[in-house]
Amino acid sequence: MIAALDGSRVDGPAYTDVVDLARHAPVWLDDAVSAWSTYGLALFAVLMAVGWWHARRADAAAAVTALAVPFAAVAAYGVDAALKLLVREERPCQSLRVSTLEACPAPGDWSFPSNHAAIAAAAAVALLFASRRLGALAVVAACAMAFSRVWVGAHYPHDAVAGLVVGAVTALLAMVPLRRGHAEALAGRLAATPLRPLLAVAP
Repeated sequence: MIAALDGSRVDGPAYTDVVDLARHAPVWLDDAVSAWSTYGLALFAVLMAVGWWHARRADAAAAVTALAVPFAAVAAYGVDAALKLLVREERPCQSLRVSTLEACPAPGDWSFPSNHAAIAAAAAVALLFASRRLGALAVVAACAMAFSRVWVGAHYPHDAVAGLVVGAVTALLAMVPLRRGHAEALAGRLAATPLRPLLAVAP
């Protein structure tokens, strides 16, 4: 374990600028960003389901690639959670004592990196392997998610950026092997299990 990171020394002024901007923004904008920050990850789940459904129309290997997307997101969450325990950075709302749109988490709910950003980025990068169109949409949504976490006051900007990096790198490490021919082999193995219906090509 390393000494706890003081995030305010990294980009505290940038964080307070964004939070101040949010406090003076129109109510409808704050409500929209807050809703996205809280519920936006559901969109990535929908995109994963759509990607898998369309992949079934191609072949079993494509379906396996699409089915790997949520596993990449879960892996990114795990890596992110481990980093939180290692770095132990206090939430900016605790360190800087500012008023934020989102209620300040309790002490011990560490800030670095952003879980939301990591999950969103992992889903977006992994989706690019299954569908470029869905992946491109998810990339934009992931960036919006990362920004929203700063806007509502939950994270410093560097937390959000680090979350995007963690998620993207984790997804690449998970998905690249499937592009090297392993998807076909895995599809063959899964075809002999009760999971076979997940790989079936739609009529």
